[in-house]
Amino acid sequence: MSVGKIWPVILSGGSGTRLWPLSRSLYPKQLLPLAGDDTMLQATVKRTADAGRFHPPVLVANEDHRFIIAEQLRLAGTEPAAIILEPEGRNTAPAIALAAHFALDLDPEALILVMPSDHVIRDVPAFLAAVAAGASVVAATGDHLTFGITPGHAETGYGYIKCGKADGESPVRPVERFVEKPDRATAEAYVADGNYAWNSGIFLLSARTFLDELAGFEPDMAACVARAMTAASRDGAFLRPDKAAFAASPSNSIDYAVMERTSRARVIAVDIGWSDVGSWSALWDIADKDTDGNALNGDVLATGARDCLVRTDGPVVALAGVEDLVVVATPDAVLVTSRAHAQDVKLIVDRLKAEGRGEHVAHTVVHRPWGSYQTTDRGERFQTKRIVVKPGEKLSLQKHHHRAEHWIIVQGTALVTRGDEVIELHENESTFIPMGITHRLENPGKIPLHLIEVQSGSYLGEDDIVRFEDSYGRR
Repeated sequence: MSVGKIWPVILSGGSGTRLWPLSRSLYPKQLLPLAGDDTMLQATVKRTADAGRFHPPVLVANEDHRFIIAEQLRLAGTEPAAIILEPEGRNTAPAIALAAHFALDLDPEALILVMPSDHVIRDVPAFLAAVAAGASVVAATGDHLTFGITPGHAETGYGYIKCGKADGESPVRPVERFVEKPDRATAEAYVADGNYAWNSGIFLLSARTFLDELAGFEPDMAACVARAMTAASRDGAFLRPDKAAFAASPSNSIDYAVMERTSRARVIAVDIGWSDVGSWSALWDIADKDTDGNALNGDVLATGARDCLVRTDGPVVALAGVEDLVVVATPDAVLVTSRAHAQDVKLIVDRLKAEGRGEHVAHTVVHRPWGSYQTTDRGERFQTKRIVVKPGEKLSLQKHHHRAEHWIIVQGTALVTRGDEVIELHENESTFIPMGITHRLENPGKIPLHLIEVQSGSYLGEDDIVRFEDSYGRR
């Protein structure tokens, strides 16, 4: 059976808590360049950039990340078929179902290649060869294909797939069973057996068969997703499923909802240099290292240090006479742990949440569709920010009830709306925005606009904003 173009479906809803403090809920690991010059999302998108074999990608993403994702796709030279914005997280089965409906509406024979946005694949040609081999099987049978990773060692952090007997020369084999994360002795036995593969979370599916089986196994989920897509609204590249319908869906993974219950699960075991980069120790495993086994990134000085991973986006980090450490420094947080306990970083994030702190949510640099801002100082009744506005972009027309603002231009040109007047400001010029006055900031120039904002007032939270007009559909 001939195989048409495949629809890449990229799941980008994770938060990557085990890679804190670099990964945060508003800027998670898939949006970071952890394993190369490209961000992990960009690298995932580029794997299926061959227009002769693949449709433009369909992304399923968090509403909070939509503008960052759109900008990263633009920088990667990719025009997505759609960015489907989940109204709230419901795990992978509903997310995949959203994309399956989208693809099936455009292509009655749609095959979807489901890929997490935060995985590393070093051998892309081998991966694409496996996709091609699997696509002929899925197109002919409608079966669900999962990509198993040939294990290089006994790993207790992954689920496993027991592969059934091969049918002739095809690399595609039936799934005998799925296995939860094993203990060390069991993992070693699986590797020695030779018929077990790591469960990668990558799938090649017939959109129609997947939705049919989902309706059989999880009828409430299937019905909620179908209603959400029927009532979806389109905003440029963004597709918004109906919020109420999707929120009513049960939450479940594709493994539990379909793959572990179906008789149509197949697996192809591959050796493609795969990692889910699930912890700092996993990143050390795949990173380039010096002769002492250290993976160093940023302003780092190391003497007598061995087998350490160090990243800094802020101050210089110096190590002396230590081994097997992870040290990660950002402008507002520093993590120090042994590589052996790198998985425990999630416990730190849980504690930050429990204590109502904000260091797990956002970096000091917060990205917006128009540019970014960075809080540089904060005290009682005041805070200062460095604001960068991209050329041609503008903030919303807005006002604040509880604060006034002083703007000082340090680079570029600003077009400022302040009440009924519009003024143009240049480097070393400033203006004052009184409390309650409607205002807007715009960059009419061809270079980024940089300014220092000084806020003063009784309440300085980001939610003290009333928007009247906004180019990005925010309220």
